[in-house]
Amino acid sequence: MEEQNHIASAFDRDLEKVQAQIMKMGGLVEDSIRLAAKSLESRDEPLAEKVRAGDKAIDLLESQINEDAARVIALRAPAAVDLRMVLSVIKISGNLERIGDYAKNMAKRTGVLAQMPPVNDSAGAIRRMARLAEEMLKDALDAYIRRDADLAADVIARDEDLDQMYNALFREFLTFMLEDPRNITACMHLHFIAKNVERMGDHCTSMAEQVVYLVTGTHPDEARPKADETSINTQV
Repeated sequence: MEEQNHIASAFDRDLEKVQAQIMKMGGLVEDSIRLAAKSLESRDEPLAEKVRAGDKAIDLLESQINEDAARVIALRAPAAVDLRMVLSVIKISGNLERIGDYAKNMAKRTGVLAQMPPVNDSAGAIRRMARLAEEMLKDALDAYIRRDADLAADVIARDEDLDQMYNALFREFLTFMLEDPRNITACMHLHFIAKNVERMGDHCTSMAEQVVYLVTGTHPDEARPKADETSINTQV
């Protein structure tokens, strides 16, 4: 019995360590989203470069989390419920890494767009989208740490709002390009950025779904609400 308690306490310590790394990684990704959107709106190329350079730290944390999680599985041989918690760490870190990549992609296009005339308030609209994605990410992480399935469900529901914002921007970009062909290049870059933000929401939703599964043992009953009306493949 004493040996079992020792193993359990060692597992708890290991899990707490990995979860602390998840929160650190999440904080870096939140910063990346906010700073990438800010650099786009203010046309701040040095700030965009800071976002691009910061992605390396996010990638390194994902690798460390995966290594530590694998070590926990190998050394502690966790039971089914505990194994689910460890696997959730790996999945969430993967989602965070992808969101960080999308923030980096946003920052990459800032330098190009800074050399072009602004297209209406598109950068401001993207910043508002990014703010919603950042809030979704923060709440998804809070839901994970607190094991709060209700908060996770709220994050899942908000993804539809982000899709609607993206759809509205997509239609605006089409209008701007039709009205003046000189807007085409800038609008294409802006569209890819908006799509990156929309995909951030998808990954936040995946994290929230993981929380629901972690808490209840089942995946969300209802199909994920999706309101992306575009049919163009914009994988970046």
